[in-house]
Amino acid sequence: MPAAARKAEPPLFLIAGPCVLETRAHALGLAKKLRTICRRAGVPLVFKASFDKANRSSLRSYRGPGLEAGLEILRAVREETGLPVLSDVHETGQVERAAEVLDVLQIPAFLCRQTDLLLAAGRTGKPVNIKKGQFMSPAEMGNAVEKVLSTGNACVLLTERGTTFGYNGLIVDMRSIPIMKAFGVPVVIDATHSVQRPGGEGTSSGGERDFIPTIARAAVAAGADGVFLEVHENPERALSDKHNALILKELACLLESLLRIRKAL
Repeated sequence: MPAAARKAEPPLFLIAGPCVLETRAHALGLAKKLRTICRRAGVPLVFKASFDKANRSSLRSYRGPGLEAGLEILRAVREETGLPVLSDVHETGQVERAAEVLDVLQIPAFLCRQTDLLLAAGRTGKPVNIKKGQFMSPAEMGNAVEKVLSTGNACVLLTERGTTFGYNGLIVDMRSIPIMKAFGVPVVIDATHSVQRPGGEGTSSGGERDFIPTIARAAVAAGADGVFLEVHENPERALSDKHNALILKELACLLESLLRIRKAL
Protein backbone atom coordinates (compact mmCIF):
# COMPACT_ATOMS: atom_id res chain seq x y z
CA MET A 1 0.00 0.00 0.00
CA PRO A 2 1.40 3.47 -0.85
CA ALA A 3 2.58 5.37 2.21
CA ALA A 4 0.10 8.19 1.55
CA ALA A 5 -2.80 5.74 1.58
CA ARG A 6 -1.96 4.23 4.95
CA LYS A 7 -3.86 5.42 7.98
CA ALA A 8 -1.61 7.64 10.09
CA GLU A 9 -0.63 6.02 13.37
CA PRO A 10 -1.50 8.28 16.31
CA PRO A 11 1.53 9.41 18.33
CA LEU A 12 2.65 7.52 21.39
CA PHE A 13 1.43 9.46 24.42
CA LEU A 14 2.59 9.64 28.02
CA ILE A 15 0.66 9.81 31.29
CA ALA A 16 3.16 10.80 33.97
CA GLY A 17 3.60 12.42 37.35
CA PRO A 18 4.04 11.54 41.01
CA CYS A 19 2.05 8.75 42.60
CA VAL A 20 0.32 11.16 44.96
CA LEU A 21 0.17 14.93 45.26
CA GLU A 22 2.70 16.11 47.83
CA THR A 23 2.69 19.92 47.69
CA ARG A 24 1.51 22.52 45.20
CA ALA A 25 5.09 23.64 44.55
CA HIS A 26 6.27 20.09 43.90
CA ALA A 27 3.41 19.31 41.51
CA LEU A 28 3.93 22.51 39.52
CA GLY A 29 7.70 22.10 39.38
CA LEU A 30 7.55 18.48 38.27
CA ALA A 31 4.80 19.17 35.73
CA LYS A 32 6.91 21.90 34.09
CA LYS A 33 9.95 19.62 33.93
CA LEU A 34 7.88 16.81 32.41
CA ARG A 35 6.40 19.24 29.89
CA THR A 36 9.85 20.34 28.77
CA ILE A 37 11.10 16.77 28.33
CA CYS A 38 8.00 15.67 26.41
CA ARG A 39 7.97 18.72 24.14
CA ARG A 40 11.56 18.02 23.14
CA ALA A 41 10.66 14.41 22.41
CA GLY A 42 7.43 15.30 20.60
CA VAL A 43 5.35 13.16 22.97
CA PRO A 44 1.88 14.34 24.09
CA LEU A 45 1.71 14.45 27.90
CA VAL A 46 -1.07 14.10 30.45
CA PHE A 47 -0.03 15.02 34.00
CA LYS A 48 -1.19 12.53 36.62
CA ALA A 49 -1.25 12.54 40.39
CA SER A 50 -3.68 11.21 42.97
CA PHE A 51 -5.44 13.56 45.35
CA ASP A 52 -6.21 10.59 47.58
CA LYS A 53 -4.64 7.14 47.60
CA ALA A 54 -7.49 5.36 49.31
CA ASN A 55 -5.92 1.90 48.95
CA ARG A 56 -2.61 2.39 50.74
CA SER A 57 -1.19 -0.64 52.53
CA SER A 58 -1.25 0.88 56.00
CA LEU A 59 -3.55 3.19 57.93
CA ARG A 60 -0.45 5.26 58.71
CA SER A 61 0.55 5.71 55.04
CA TYR A 62 0.29 9.16 53.45
CA ARG A 63 -2.87 9.35 51.32
CA GLY A 64 -2.63 12.82 49.81
CA PRO A 65 -4.19 16.24 50.36
CA GLY A 66 -7.76 15.05 49.77
CA LEU A 67 -10.42 15.89 47.20
CA GLU A 68 -10.80 19.66 47.50
CA ALA A 69 -7.17 20.60 48.21
CA GLY A 70 -5.94 18.11 45.64
CA LEU A 71 -8.22 19.38 42.90
CA GLU A 72 -7.07 22.92 43.54
CA ILE A 73 -3.47 21.81 43.00
CA LEU A 74 -4.42 19.99 39.81
CA ARG A 75 -6.36 23.04 38.62
CA ALA A 76 -3.22 25.13 39.15
CA VAL A 77 -1.14 22.64 37.18
CA ARG A 78 -3.65 22.74 34.35
CA GLU A 79 -3.83 26.54 34.26
CA GLU A 80 -0.11 27.25 34.68
CA THR A 81 1.28 24.57 32.36
CA GLY A 82 -1.51 24.03 29.84
CA LEU A 83 -1.27 20.29 30.42
CA PRO A 84 -4.35 18.07 30.69
CA VAL A 85 -4.61 16.47 34.14
CA LEU A 86 -5.68 13.03 35.36
CA SER A 87 -6.48 11.63 38.79
CA ASP A 88 -8.27 8.70 40.40
CA VAL A 89 -11.85 8.72 41.62
CA HIS A 90 -12.74 6.15 44.26
CA GLU A 91 -16.40 6.89 45.02
CA THR A 92 -19.40 7.98 43.00
CA GLY A 93 -19.68 11.04 45.24
CA GLN A 94 -16.30 12.29 44.03
CA VAL A 95 -16.99 12.03 40.32
CA GLU A 96 -19.01 15.16 39.58
CA ARG A 97 -16.69 17.41 41.57
CA ALA A 98 -13.57 15.85 40.06
CA ALA A 99 -14.93 16.21 36.52
CA GLU A 100 -15.07 19.99 37.01
CA VAL A 101 -11.24 20.04 37.07
CA LEU A 102 -9.89 16.84 35.55
CA ASP A 103 -9.48 16.19 31.84
CA VAL A 104 -9.35 12.42 32.39
CA LEU A 105 -11.02 10.42 35.17
CA GLN A 106 -9.17 7.29 36.23
CA ILE A 107 -10.76 4.20 37.73
CA PRO A 108 -8.29 2.44 40.08
CA ALA A 109 -7.50 -1.20 39.35
CA PHE A 110 -9.15 -2.45 42.53
CA LEU A 111 -12.40 -0.72 41.47
CA CYS A 112 -12.55 -1.67 37.78
CA ARG A 113 -15.67 -3.79 38.34
CA GLN A 114 -17.56 -1.17 40.35
CA THR A 115 -20.51 -0.64 38.02
CA ASP A 116 -21.90 2.51 39.65
CA LEU A 117 -18.48 4.17 39.65
CA LEU A 118 -17.90 3.35 35.97
CA LEU A 119 -21.34 4.63 35.01
CA ALA A 120 -20.91 7.84 37.00
CA ALA A 121 -17.55 8.49 35.36
CA GLY A 122 -18.96 7.74 31.92
CA ARG A 123 -21.87 10.14 32.35
CA THR A 124 -19.49 13.07 32.80
CA GLY A 125 -18.51 12.79 29.15
CA LYS A 126 -14.84 13.02 30.16
CA PRO A 127 -12.34 10.40 28.96
CA VAL A 128 -12.24 7.48 31.39
CA ASN A 129 -9.04 5.51 31.96
CA ILE A 130 -9.82 2.13 33.50
CA LYS A 131 -6.95 0.31 35.16
CA LYS A 132 -7.14 -3.46 34.65
CA GLY A 133 -7.54 -5.14 38.01
CA GLN A 134 -4.68 -7.34 39.20
CA PHE A 135 -7.31 -10.05 39.56
CA MET A 136 -8.77 -9.66 36.05
CA SER A 137 -7.97 -11.31 32.74
CA PRO A 138 -7.62 -8.89 29.82
CA ALA A 139 -10.63 -10.46 28.09
CA GLU A 140 -12.86 -9.61 31.06
CA MET A 141 -12.10 -5.90 30.68
CA GLY A 142 -14.52 -5.78 27.76
CA ASN A 143 -17.30 -5.70 30.34
CA ALA A 144 -15.83 -2.60 31.98
CA VAL A 145 -15.58 -0.88 28.60
CA GLU A 146 -19.19 -1.78 27.85
CA LYS A 147 -20.37 -0.18 31.10
CA VAL A 148 -18.83 3.17 30.19
CA LEU A 149 -19.97 2.96 26.56
CA SER A 150 -23.54 2.37 27.76
CA THR A 151 -23.61 5.97 29.03
CA GLY A 152 -22.97 7.30 25.52
CA ASN A 153 -19.35 8.10 26.35
CA ALA A 154 -17.00 6.61 23.75
CA CYS A 155 -13.82 8.08 25.28
CA VAL A 156 -12.44 5.04 27.10
CA LEU A 157 -8.87 3.86 27.69
CA LEU A 158 -7.67 0.63 29.30
CA THR A 159 -4.43 0.40 31.27
CA GLU A 160 -2.47 -2.79 31.92
CA ARG A 161 -0.72 -2.79 35.29
CA GLY A 162 0.14 -6.41 35.92
CA THR A 163 -1.60 -9.47 37.32
CA THR A 164 -1.26 -10.91 40.81
CA PHE A 165 1.35 -13.67 40.87
CA GLY A 166 1.48 -15.31 44.28
CA TYR A 167 2.09 -13.16 47.33
CA ASN A 168 3.54 -9.64 46.84
CA GLY A 169 4.22 -10.27 43.17
CA LEU A 170 2.93 -9.14 39.77
CA ILE A 171 3.57 -10.39 36.28
CA VAL A 172 2.73 -8.71 32.95
CA ASP A 173 1.40 -10.83 30.10
CA MET A 174 1.99 -8.80 26.93
CA ARG A 175 -0.82 -10.69 25.19
CA SER A 176 -3.11 -8.37 27.16
CA ILE A 177 -2.17 -5.45 24.88
CA PRO A 178 -3.66 -6.86 21.62
CA ILE A 179 -6.48 -8.58 23.52
CA MET A 180 -7.68 -5.29 25.03
CA LYS A 181 -7.01 -3.29 21.85
CA ALA A 182 -9.53 -5.59 20.16
CA PHE A 183 -12.25 -3.77 22.15
CA GLY A 184 -11.58 -0.75 19.95
CA VAL A 185 -10.07 1.45 22.67
CA PRO A 186 -6.54 2.77 23.26
CA VAL A 187 -4.44 0.61 25.57
CA VAL A 188 -1.83 1.99 27.95
CA ILE A 189 0.96 0.20 29.80
CA ASP A 190 1.51 1.23 33.41
CA ALA A 191 5.19 0.36 33.47
CA THR A 192 5.74 1.52 37.04
CA HIS A 193 2.91 -0.23 38.91
CA SER A 194 3.75 -3.32 36.85
CA VAL A 195 7.07 -3.61 38.71
CA GLN A 196 5.47 -3.02 42.10
CA ARG A 197 5.57 -5.61 44.85
CA PRO A 198 2.20 -4.97 46.55
CA GLY A 199 2.55 -4.94 50.31
CA GLY A 200 6.10 -6.19 49.89
CA GLU A 201 7.48 -3.88 52.59
CA GLY A 202 4.90 -4.89 55.19
CA THR A 203 3.27 -1.50 55.72
CA SER A 204 3.98 -0.31 52.17
CA SER A 205 4.59 -1.69 48.69
CA GLY A 206 8.00 -2.56 47.35
CA GLY A 207 9.12 -2.54 43.76
CA GLU A 208 11.85 -3.24 41.21
CA ARG A 209 12.53 0.09 39.51
CA ASP A 210 15.26 -1.32 37.26
CA PHE A 211 12.68 -3.21 35.21
CA ILE A 212 10.55 -0.17 34.27
CA PRO A 213 12.29 0.31 30.89
CA THR A 214 11.97 -3.40 30.11
CA ILE A 215 8.21 -3.41 30.68
CA ALA A 216 7.68 -0.14 28.79
CA ARG A 217 9.70 -1.22 25.76
CA ALA A 218 8.07 -4.63 25.57
CA ALA A 219 4.58 -3.12 25.76
CA VAL A 220 5.25 -0.54 23.05
CA ALA A 221 6.61 -3.34 20.87
CA ALA A 222 3.37 -5.25 21.57
CA GLY A 223 1.33 -2.28 20.34
CA ALA A 224 0.58 -0.16 23.40
CA ASP A 225 -0.79 3.26 22.45
CA GLY A 226 0.46 5.05 25.54
CA VAL A 227 2.73 4.69 28.54
CA PHE A 228 1.86 5.46 32.16
CA LEU A 229 4.78 6.29 34.45
CA GLU A 230 5.05 7.42 38.02
CA VAL A 231 7.96 9.86 37.94
CA HIS A 232 9.79 11.64 40.75
CA GLU A 233 12.99 13.68 40.98
CA ASN A 234 14.07 11.71 44.05
CA PRO A 235 11.96 8.57 44.46
CA GLU A 236 13.56 7.71 47.81
CA ARG A 237 11.89 10.82 49.22
CA ALA A 238 8.53 10.23 47.52
CA LEU A 239 5.59 9.94 49.89
CA SER A 240 4.12 6.96 48.01
CA ASP A 241 5.45 4.17 45.75
CA LYS A 242 9.07 5.22 46.10
CA HIS A 243 10.35 1.79 45.05
CA ASN A 244 8.61 1.74 41.66
CA ALA A 245 8.85 5.35 40.48
CA LEU A 246 11.05 6.28 37.53
CA ILE A 247 13.80 8.78 38.29
CA LEU A 248 13.04 11.97 36.36
CA LYS A 249 16.52 12.24 34.85
CA GLU A 250 16.02 8.86 33.14
CA LEU A 251 12.81 9.83 31.34
CA ALA A 252 14.26 11.48 28.23
CA CYS A 253 16.41 8.47 27.39
CA LEU A 254 13.51 6.08 27.92
CA LEU A 255 11.21 8.12 25.67
CA GLU A 256 13.84 8.13 22.94
CA SER A 257 14.03 4.34 22.97
CA LEU A 258 10.24 3.97 23.05
CA LEU A 259 9.86 6.26 20.04
CA ARG A 260 12.43 4.24 18.10
CA ILE A 261 10.46 1.06 18.83
CA ARG A 262 7.20 2.74 17.84
CA LYS A 263 8.73 3.91 14.57
CA ALA A 264 10.09 0.43 13.82
CA LEU A 265 6.58 -1.01 13.99
